Amino acid sequence: MSLDSPPVSNSPRTAGDASGTDESGTDASRPLARLLGLDRPIVMGILNVTPDSFSDGGRFLDPGAAIEHARRMVAEGADIIDVGAESTRPYGSATPVSPREEVRRLEPVLAAVAGLGVPVSIDTMKAQVAAAALAAGASIVNDVWGLQRDADMAGVVARHAVPVIMMHNRETADPAIDIMADIAAFFARSLDLAERAGIARDRLVLDPGIGFGKTPEQSLTALARLDQLATFGLPLLVGASRKRFIDKVSPAPPDRRLGGSLAAHLLAVAGGARIIRAHDVAETVQAFRVAAAIRDAR
Repeated sequence: MSLDSPPVSNSPRTAGDASGTDESGTDASRPLARLLGLDRPIVMGILNVTPDSFSDGGRFLDPGAAIEHARRMVAEGADIIDVGAESTRPYGSATPVSPREEVRRLEPVLAAVAGLGVPVSIDTMKAQVAAAALAAGASIVNDVWGLQRDADMAGVVARHAVPVIMMHNRETADPAIDIMADIAAFFARSLDLAERAGIARDRLVLDPGIGFGKTPEQSLTALARLDQLATFGLPLLVGASRKRFIDKVSPAPPDRRLGGSLAAHLLAVAGGARIIRAHDVAETVQAFRVAAAIRDAR
């Protein structure tokens, strides 16, 4: 992996340029499109190669441990592995790292994880890191600032012709705002950036950002009113795994919030979520399979 990627053009692409084919001549968006065509929720397993993530910081900083954990999640049924090398700590106090440090953490693990047979998404807000990860085998960009933090991010996504997950975020939580209106306005800005960069609409996924820039009550509201986001006509991703709003309802440390995570994710799917981002892959897959079996037995 290297940060020495070609310059990114921010000029709009023509319809012919936005054809869905990356520089290698292969359809980079096909793995996600294929998954979204399945009649079930898609499970994204979380792999944090960080020392300070809120739930499992440090556990998978060692490359061998990280690769083994990714292998275990794939065996448990993960459809996508989401790899991040900088903690965004949804409740603040995250320690920023340089693009070079992010790439240093990713370099020993990303190619091996990409070789496990499922799509890999790169969880980063930095265009340089996204470009390096895509060159090393990632095939989806997961941007926790919805293309709005790094001005080059939309250009990187467009140039590589890959899907992008655009998450709602705020610098700080404001309990006085209408959080659903704020999410909708944020998504409108992200969609405008994507369109101007020439990112095909069928490569866009929206994430309401549970726990990010929200009070626990606002996270609950976003989950309860998730169906309102269907007006955008795009797939929704929800990542409620181990988030603080669970502790607000039923006090527990992050590693004891499995029950709350499953409840939130089952209701998110009922509200229209197509992709669920989770720490506990086996339990999440089991919950979805049992829920589907119960539904089918009606």
